[in-house]
Amino acid sequence: MRNINKILTLFIVSFIVASSFAQSPVQKLDAGNKADSIVQTFYNISQVPLYWLSSRKDTKRAYEWLTAIEMAKESDLVSRNLMTGQIRTAMLGKNIRDKTLKAKTDKQITGLILNFLKELQTVDVHFDYDEISVATPDSVYIYQLINSKDKGPVSQIVSKLECQDHEYQVLKKFLKDSIPDKNTLKYKSVVQSMNVLKYISKNRQPEYIVANIPETEVRYFQDSQLKLKMKSVVGKKKNQTPTISSYITNIVTFPAWNVPFSIASKELLPKVQKDESYLERNNFEVVDAKGNAVDDSDLNWDSYTEKNFPYFFRESTGPNNSLGVLKFNLGNPFSIYLHDTNSKGAFAKESRFLSHGCVRLEKPIELADLLTRRKVNVWELKTGQKDTESKIIKLEQKVPVFIVYMPVIVNGEQVTFLKDTYGLIK
Repeated sequence: MRNINKILTLFIVSFIVASSFAQSPVQKLDAGNKADSIVQTFYNISQVPLYWLSSRKDTKRAYEWLTAIEMAKESDLVSRNLMTGQIRTAMLGKNIRDKTLKAKTDKQITGLILNFLKELQTVDVHFDYDEISVATPDSVYIYQLINSKDKGPVSQIVSKLECQDHEYQVLKKFLKDSIPDKNTLKYKSVVQSMNVLKYISKNRQPEYIVANIPETEVRYFQDSQLKLKMKSVVGKKKNQTPTISSYITNIVTFPAWNVPFSIASKELLPKVQKDESYLERNNFEVVDAKGNAVDDSDLNWDSYTEKNFPYFFRESTGPNNSLGVLKFNLGNPFSIYLHDTNSKGAFAKESRFLSHGCVRLEKPIELADLLTRRKVNVWELKTGQKDTESKIIKLEQKVPVFIVYMPVIVNGEQVTFLKDTYGLIK
């Protein structure tokens, strides 16, 4: 009878542990066979049948990892679905006398810790277009765990793997000390900003640009040091600037502005129909779909509507061009870029959500000078000579640009909440 009860107890414990992992997808590094494959790869590399339960020292190390996971859950660094209670139960001496269950529990501990390492370093942030981030191979987490075996307390290892950005750490502390209710917009705003900071910290290079939409400011970093800060103008609420993680590859001096069709048909066409001299007075020319100039004097403007207008408008180069004297080409499918502007007065306004989506820069010449390592003709750009030839300056290396939506910012130790103009925090 005792043997039957013993077998039954082992079966129940095994079932509970197995079920908890099967029913909680967060426990898995990936779905199905891939998760098993990753754990098996770990054991193939480590070349031991039991990694945690073969000695008291290793078992003690496993408990350190479980404690670290529990502390990370309490700090909201990882999800609370990383179950540790069942593992602790399964690790009790009386529950792992069976060799099969012991081996299974050992692998479950490994799977839990690998998933913890992955979740700790994975960034939960969405970009409308992301060209920069690259998925981290699961092998990275395997070697992180193997190489950490004799590298000091687990708490220190976890601390080093966590995002070390100063602003991130300030927000983490603020979240813990000042916002107990996790269902508030304030809490969600801080988490959003922390995720953005974590993403930038992981994907930045020594030289990069950050354009924060809610703040309407742009910062340029060189050798990871802030070198230039400026105001910006971003999209209106109805013409929102998309979040983009991409690269600047070249700069155009004295660019012509190819007016987006939506602006051309909805905004410029009605103005031309009221006054045909509008085009000449504002340095616009009419072009066809191939970019060839069309003689606008031959066009019957009254016959066109927003739906049947077959042409485009192109604004000539010069200081009065809507793009100003500089355009910073940025890879993305939305025709969004950073540029100068002929409307400098907008930077004096407190609310600078005024564009159709592109990011206008307060100090574009200074930025171009830094990006090109003093290869732009600053005098020529500042004097804004009319009809100056447009040139494309290719950068020696592409520069990461992060156009982000970060509604909470940090200045030193001070935390500031910005207006959620686009209403994205819900």
